[in-house]
Amino acid sequence: MAWAIQCRFTRKEVLRTMCCKTSVSVFVLLCLCSAATGSNGERDDSSVRVVVNMVQLNVAVTDKNGDYITGLKPEDFIITEDGIPEKLATFAEGDAPARTVLGSSGPAATDTPQPPEPPQTLQSLVSGADVFVLFDTSNYMYRDFVFAEDAITEFVRSLETADKIAFYSYSRDLSRATTLTSDRSQVLRGVRSTVAGDSAALYNALLLTVKDAAQFTGRRVVVVFSNGPDNSSVVPPEDVAEIAQSAGVSVYMISTQEAKLEPVSTTVFERMTADTGGMAYFAKSWKDERRAFASIQNDLVHLYSLSYYPKANSNTGWRAIRVKLVGENAKKYKVRTRNGYRLQPTKFSSDQRTASADPKPE
Repeated sequence: MAWAIQCRFTRKEVLRTMCCKTSVSVFVLLCLCSAATGSNGERDDSSVRVVVNMVQLNVAVTDKNGDYITGLKPEDFIITEDGIPEKLATFAEGDAPARTVLGSSGPAATDTPQPPEPPQTLQSLVSGADVFVLFDTSNYMYRDFVFAEDAITEFVRSLETADKIAFYSYSRDLSRATTLTSDRSQVLRGVRSTVAGDSAALYNALLLTVKDAAQFTGRRVVVVFSNGPDNSSVVPPEDVAEIAQSAGVSVYMISTQEAKLEPVSTTVFERMTADTGGMAYFAKSWKDERRAFASIQNDLVHLYSLSYYPKANSNTGWRAIRVKLVGENAKKYKVRTRNGYRLQPTKFSSDQRTASADPKPE
């Protein structure tokens, strides 16, 4: 009975997220039209504003051989949003602490007045990384289940610099075995407690995982281990990729040779990871799986963390981001990061507008 209840709950989550995704423009229009009147005919002082806070980017820079380039400075990067040049606000390389870039512009909004932002420190925004591991426990995984668990266990142990780790598994439904925690032993217990399931609803599970990751600030990464194509999801992969891009969540996918046998899955995996700034790997053996996990860990260590406050921009839809290097570096090196995001509406009241932007210390 408990299992059946959990199944209905997770599917309800997916459907609710789909409705929010496909109806966002209608929702904004209705809220704007009804802002002056509440459901009971009384005046409602709340309204909808599109607010843009700090945009964070995980950026990998490699040479023609795929080797990581280190030692770059803030002035080596050029960021544009919809073609508008942006100024870096913070910069960090690898595990080094983020620092404020001199001459950076402060926060900007697409409308005024802007509600006060929740209290956040620079460290909480950009330090470390929160890693969400999503494990395929469907019937595609029967044969290599133990080997996959070993590879994931080794990967979790290697994430010494990650702030926190969450471990989820999925077959037809998502199981949040271990929510985000800094306790590695708790995560490892979650890995070892998994059991094989039935059909695979990869995109449903990935959508809910990205949704969980979006609730946090800083660098957020989802690492998916999949042994085959999706045969049960109700959401298309394109929608999942767009939500991940808008939330600033990088997606990495490790899949076995079984998935590569299906051209559609191969194309989707490669496109989704590239759009979010991650990478896709296809392993022929359990040794390849371990090498793929090691490659992801190495990638996380060598990422540059860039952030900026967008300049005034009338575009309230999809905003394209482009990161380039200056000078000769632009020709020699390759840059990998997410390619844009979509603005999300925020509802706030008149009380919030007049509240102090500097909260009182507790």
